[in-house]
Amino acid sequence: MCGIAGIAGLIDKEDAQRRLAAMLCRLEHRGPDAEGTFVEPGVALGQRRLSIIDLSEAANQPMFDAGGR
Repeated sequence: MCGIAGIAGLIDKEDAQRRLAAMLCRLEHRGPDAEGTFVEPGVALGQRRLSIIDLSEAANQPMFDAGGR
């Protein structure tokens, strides 16, 4: 099992990070192995990971390209 959470709308970045952290804390039981977030003005996405198939850190999400996007 894994878990995802998100916020969309007119919300400042610091408030979004605080709210997203609280949401992901509630999802820890769905994925205790890793946590990832992406926060930009107007959108915040987060996920909790339960490592089952690929146990390496390379499979952690969110995934970014070489340019950090």
